[in-house]
Amino acid sequence: MAQRCDICGKGRMSGHQVSHAHNLSHRVWNPNLQRVRALVEGRVRKLDVCTRCLRSNRVAKAMRRRRVLQPASA
Repeated sequence: MAQRCDICGKGRMSGHQVSHAHNLSHRVWNPNLQRVRALVEGRVRKLDVCTRCLRSNRVAKAMRRRRVLQPASA
């Protein structure tokens, strides 16, 4: 899975992990992505969305339909 937000395009960032002795090692920071059922152009799709987009309401979440049980006929 590509570590990229489907809404804002935020992706992984790379840099150095710096120890107290200033030893450098490569590391990667991934965005906090959540798999969300969202309405896109009137259809329900699953999107990978970062939590910043979720908090700022950039995504219209799809509501789940509840099944209504039919009463048993006697």
